[in-house]
Amino acid sequence: MNLIQQEIGQALAECAIDRKLGQVAGLPESLEPTGWLPQCTPLVPGRPRNLRLVPPRQLPRRRNLGSPAGRFALLHALAHIEFNAINLALDAAWSFAGMPQAYYEDWLRIAKEEAEHFRALRGLLQDMGGDYGDLPAHDGLWEMACATAGDLPARLALVPRMLEARGLDVTPGIRERLLAVGDGAAAAVLARIEQEEVGHVAVGSHWFRYLCQQAQVDPEDRFFQLVQERYRGRPAGPLAREARLAAGFSVGELAWLESWMRERESLHG
Repeated sequence: MNLIQQEIGQALAECAIDRKLGQVAGLPESLEPTGWLPQCTPLVPGRPRNLRLVPPRQLPRRRNLGSPAGRFALLHALAHIEFNAINLALDAAWSFAGMPQAYYEDWLRIAKEEAEHFRALRGLLQDMGGDYGDLPAHDGLWEMACATAGDLPARLALVPRMLEARGLDVTPGIRERLLAVGDGAAAAVLARIEQEEVGHVAVGSHWFRYLCQQAQVDPEDRFFQLVQERYRGRPAGPLAREARLAAGFSVGELAWLESWMRERESLHG
């Protein structure tokens, strides 16, 4: 394992928030060509020790954004997503060997940007008198990381191109709801996150297609296969077509996803 890979692994394992953010900020932006050894995705990544993980149905409701408690619950949930995204980006660089140098540089850049997203959301929580870890959260994002450990095509298809891409669909509506209740500061943070997340999903799309090209398989067919076989979520609502096209989805993929979502909705009522 080379020195940079060791530093990535240390940042991934770090639980203390401020130390983790500092370690991520200290990672290099460009890398020298060097050997990369495959690693095992950790069952428990570094996260605050006071963070309590519960099933999604036990999470606090956040529908009433007009109340401070409702907004705090929403922002805490978003901060949790971004904290997970730091670990996911670090793991994408740490766990998978044999990729071009640009792959690792992409994921280190994304880890840094996700850390800034988290820092901004955490600042909003602190301005409200709380902090990340004050409310329970669920572990769906990291559970998918564990389910795709050692399988990079599946990781790219199911994490950035499915789970993280949902943020492109739902963030505009959340931002509008925050503006409607007069929280322009939170809406501005989400606007920045929304813009940069398009690029993050695009990185997942790019390297997924790269791997399909190396394996001489059709990327759309492979994406459809992985989603049907391994995705267990129930996405709902319209897709943000322009954002997803900018993030590397094809017109055919969007049409297939919309049909697949309608089919799953009819099956589950």
